[in-house]
Order: sequence, then structure tokens, then C-alpha cells
Amino acid sequence: MDLTQARAIKAQLTDYARDLAGRYGVAVGPRAAGTVSAPDLVRAPTLAIGLAPAEHEGEYEIAVRYRLGLPAARAVVRKIAAEAGQAPDVRRTGRIRRLAPGLRGTPRETGLGPQPPVATALAVGETGRVRPLRPGVSIAHVDVTAGTLGAFVVPDASCAGAAVELPGDAESVYALSNRHVLDGVPGDGVLQPGPADGGRAPHDLVGSVAAVVPLTEGERATVDAAVALLDRPEIDPTYPVGAVSTTAEALPGDLVEKIGRTTGHTHGRVSAVEMDDVLVGYGPELGLLAFDGQIEVESTGTGPFSRGGDSGSLVYRTDATALGLLFAGSETGGPNGTGLTYVNPISAVLDGLGVRLV
Repeated sequence: MDLTQARAIKAQLTDYARDLAGRYGVAVGPRAAGTVSAPDLVRAPTLAIGLAPAEHEGEYEIAVRYRLGLPAARAVVRKIAAEAGQAPDVRRTGRIRRLAPGLRGTPRETGLGPQPPVATALAVGETGRVRPLRPGVSIAHVDVTAGTLGAFVVPDASCAGAAVELPGDAESVYALSNRHVLDGVPGDGVLQPGPADGGRAPHDLVGSVAAVVPLTEGERATVDAAVALLDRPEIDPTYPVGAVSTTAEALPGDLVEKIGRTTGHTHGRVSAVEMDDVLVGYGPELGLLAFDGQIEVESTGTGPFSRGGDSGSLVYRTDATALGLLFAGSETGGPNGTGLTYVNPISAVLDGLGVRLV
């Protein structure tokens, strides 16, 4: 089916899936976090629905992702598949969680606890101190363990819809990553490498939290993003594939890459776009958050496309065009059993922060 037809069917199926969940007595969507216990949410047969590439170029099919928990899960999936009109791309993902851990010393909660970053000794990416700063290195708020510096950005005066206000001036340079990597009060210190990789203040301070796109329990979300104002903008924005300064909308089937603190330089394929109702575990602070309009990536290598600590990585096409900001991953669902990666669309990230890529 063409894109217009696929989008229309997807919208109908999304409404139908939410209605089915209600009939089965399953709480889904953002409101669930405030009304149902965390264990019940994790077991809920929730569905994310988007668009996947079809066999012929330029054609699309419906993507259905689910987490098996209650006996009703398979029944809901079967009903959705029957309504899709043709065989959809159905995959079981397991739980989807942000790929960095939150505050140091915070006890891991059963069920919704975020994945810790892979231990420094086991990471193949850049976990050491790197100057000048470049994409893919370990970075974090002073009280967070470790995530990834995705890209460098500057204020964009043409952006009128920003959700935040940036400190600094028109010449300021910022490091882009996820909210859960740089989360804190504006002015808090940011370290490179992150604390989990040995970063300590004041020796490894590179800047301060500048702005964080808010996430709110019980409300739908589109991006998990934040920026740090750099003290000394000595940067190398050309690593590893040259300057990534243009952006585009991801399309199913796009071949992509990323450079991350944990898994380094990996390759993948966009397996679905415009994914709605992607429920991501955010621990006791926010519970499960529903993200809409997300990009899904599967690995094309023998290992995973991402692991814990890769949060904040910029995902780009092989022609060095930015597509999105990596923020979460699933337990299962990839073609090699290593899970699926979820990515915020880059346009939503940049617009929300009022910035553009360097």
C-alpha cells in the first residue's frame, strides 16, 4: 500500500487497539501510570503500531509491536492483524526501557528499573577522557552514571516552537544528549567522561545543564532530549563520518549508523517509522511513558545496534544525514535476537530545544 493508505489504516488500527485494550480490562497509554501499579503495567499486552517497509520499494505495511504478559496479549494482536488488511509486520519486543540508568546510587526497581550502562571494561565505545570533545563519547550529569554525547548544536533563531529557553548567546555551543543523561537543574555540572567511567569534578567538567525538554507522568511524549552549555567549545564535530549537519525524515528501510559510548560504531536499518504508543520504562520517577511518532531501528550486524549507555547517540544515514536521537531499546525483537532500538525524530528534538546542528 502507498504511504497515504498506510497512514489511514494505521490511524484506524491505533484507535481499535486502544479500544480492545479497554475491553480486556488492560490499562494502556499515558494515563495508566497514575492508575495502575508498575507490575501490572509491565504485564499489560500493550501494542505499538507504525509503518514498516513492504517488499516493493515505496510501499508500506503496518508494523505491530507487543509485549507478551497477560493471556490477552496474543488475542489482541490477532484481532489487530486481522483488521490490517494484509499480513502486517508483527514482532514481540519484550520490555522497552531507556538506555541509561538515572541517578547514581538509586536502587534498581523491579520491573521498571532502567538498564544500567555496560561496565566500562566491557564497552567498546569511547569511555575515557577525550579532548577536543566529539560525538560518541561518554558524558553525563554529575549525578548520573553515563550516557553518550550525540552531537553539537547552536541556537536557531528561526525556531519558534521551542519548549525551553536556552542560556548563553547566539555564539554558544551545546552538547546534545537525552534528558535522562543530562537531567538536572540548569547550571548543574556535566562531566566527560560520565561518573560511571571515572569522570570527576572539577577535573572533567565540560559544561553545565542548559535546558531539558520536560517529561511529565501521565502525558504523552515525543522526545527525550537535553543540552549542556559547553564552557570551552573545543569540539570535533566531524567524527566519525564528517560533519552531520543536514537532517531528514526517516523512511522505512533506510540504512543507518550511530556512534555510542557502549557499542561504538554500529550499523542498522530503519524497521519502522511513525510508531505510536511505544511505552518506555522510566523507573519510579515517571513510570511508563507513551511516546508517539518514534523511529525503530534493527541491527544489521551480528551484535546489537545499541545497549545501555548508548542513550543520546545521534542516528544518521550512511550519507551523513541525521535522522534521530537514540533513547531506548527493547529486550527482544531484532532479527538477531539482540532487541530493537527506539529513536526520537531529529526534527522534533531540534525544534523542542530551539537549536540546529553545528
